[in-house]
Amino acid sequence: MAGGRRAAGLALRWGCCLLLCCAAASSLEVSMPAVVEAEIGGTARIECNFYTPGNGSYTSISWFYMDRNNRVRLCRIAGSEILEENVDYKGRLSLGEDQALSISKVTVQDARTFVCQVGEGSHIMGENQTRLHVYKVPEAPEIVPSSGGASVQSSEIPEIARCVSRNSFPPPNITWHKNGEQLQPEDNMVKMPFTLTRESSGLYTVSSTLFAHVTREDRNSLFHCSVHYWLRGQRRTADSRRVNITVFYPAEHVKLQVVPSSALVKEGDDVQLVCEADGNPAPVFSFFKRGLDDIWHDLSSLADTNSGVLNLHDVNKSSSGLYRCQTLDLDDMRQLEKDVELVVNYIEGVRVKMEPPSPLQEGDSVRLSCNAHSPLSLDYQWRDEKGRKVAEGNQLFLSNLTFETSSNFSCKVMAPSVPGLEQSKQVAVAVQGKPRIVAISSPLYVRQDEVVNLTCKAIAFPRPSVHWNVNGTAHEYVENQHIASNLTVRVNHDLLRAGAMCRVSNALGVSEKHIQLLDQKIPQSKGVIIVAIIVCILVVAVLGAVIYFLHKKGKIPCGRAGKQDITRPEAHKDKIVVEVKSDKLSEEAGLLQGANGEKRSAADQSEKYIDLRN
Repeated sequence: MAGGRRAAGLALRWGCCLLLCCAAASSLEVSMPAVVEAEIGGTARIECNFYTPGNGSYTSISWFYMDRNNRVRLCRIAGSEILEENVDYKGRLSLGEDQALSISKVTVQDARTFVCQVGEGSHIMGENQTRLHVYKVPEAPEIVPSSGGASVQSSEIPEIARCVSRNSFPPPNITWHKNGEQLQPEDNMVKMPFTLTRESSGLYTVSSTLFAHVTREDRNSLFHCSVHYWLRGQRRTADSRRVNITVFYPAEHVKLQVVPSSALVKEGDDVQLVCEADGNPAPVFSFFKRGLDDIWHDLSSLADTNSGVLNLHDVNKSSSGLYRCQTLDLDDMRQLEKDVELVVNYIEGVRVKMEPPSPLQEGDSVRLSCNAHSPLSLDYQWRDEKGRKVAEGNQLFLSNLTFETSSNFSCKVMAPSVPGLEQSKQVAVAVQGKPRIVAISSPLYVRQDEVVNLTCKAIAFPRPSVHWNVNGTAHEYVENQHIASNLTVRVNHDLLRAGAMCRVSNALGVSEKHIQLLDQKIPQSKGVIIVAIIVCILVVAVLGAVIYFLHKKGKIPCGRAGKQDITRPEAHKDKIVVEVKSDKLSEEAGLLQGANGEKRSAADQSEKYIDLRN
């Protein structure tokens, strides 16, 4: 009986111990993150941490994932080995040193809840779970503006642009912005429908189209779309490029201007009348000019009605007047018009008055007066025929006129306020009179039977004629008021004796001048001197040759009294010195003095030394 009570007590104690152990095992805490994020195609790492108090132990870790409400075994881990593996995850699971489970090549289907269960034998000691979030960053949004543009007069809401973002998970959101400010849907004003498409890869493509009414100011507006998505608990945004759309609106104002500025237009210019309207598209342009009868004349045939430009070429005084540009909007048939006054600056009626009038004689004075008509203030300049400025003002006074001052003068009329506006008028100031011979070739030294040129130059107006009193070939040259005559003749005895006469005449008189011809001879004294010098040189040369020949033969003895030793020392074997004495030294001295114009000393005249060298 007592033994039975002891057995019952022992059993009770073992049962209590077993219950305590089970209670301790069931109270094991497993720590796991609530959420883990991984990019599609990357690796997800899920940690499962637990602590066994005392000498507690575990035999295995089991992983499961939730498929709807069913728990599906993923794998079982004993020690550091994966013993069992789900077919769908085969080859993708790995175990870290800290018993964390890694899933490689994450796919969209991996977005589920994973359970980590720790057990000893068949007893479950503890478990916890983690939600795996997978993501794919969306591609940058692409925006395409409406190719047809948008009209401010459209009764329907026009399309502005379309936005697309591809390959994202989970699907992102799209917003629209104008000039940096987000747009909100508004009844009958702004719409932005959204489309979501799931691709075969499990990724999403999202698109949105913006519809909105526009105003004239939207011609400069910039639109863009943004894609918003979540990443690691934070909201991220990707923006598209900014685009501008074509906005159509009617013209409200029109402007007409003269190019270049009307204040600077002068006769002969090419002028453009440029008409501009602030509508889009540009309206149709028409041009008109008001006539003297107040009737508007159509000039559209001379204009480019699309660009709004009227071209006027080589304008003149009659081109001045009132011009009109008229626009027509083909959408609402509305007309606008604008006028501009074209003023063509001009100078006309330039004339020069000469007092007294022609004809003018040498010694006279003359006054030139220049006048012109223009609505502008004018300046006057006088220039000669070479373009040199000789005076300013509208009058030019010339005194003591001569043939040389005869010239063509021009009066240049200018308008300082309009650069390039000028006119000129020429006047000829011709001084008349009988000829005046200004140059002749006299006296002229000639030889008998020599061909020479006789020159006679004169000035006169009207143009004179030149005559010679001898026969020959004459050539005349005319330059301004001058005339020159060259006569080619052969000199004979009569021409040397009488000379030649140049006679220049015109309707107002005659002028004559005589050309003297002198016989050019060589003086006798100079000829004699030259002959004497040549003879002396020849005599000395012959004498030197004879002495040299005799010396070579040894027939000339060497002496010392009053003679120069003609033997050649060793140092001067290439040099021969010859002494020559003459009884006619005084005569030759006189000749030399006459030829050279200088007197020589007696010592210089007594001896001559000639150095003969090979």
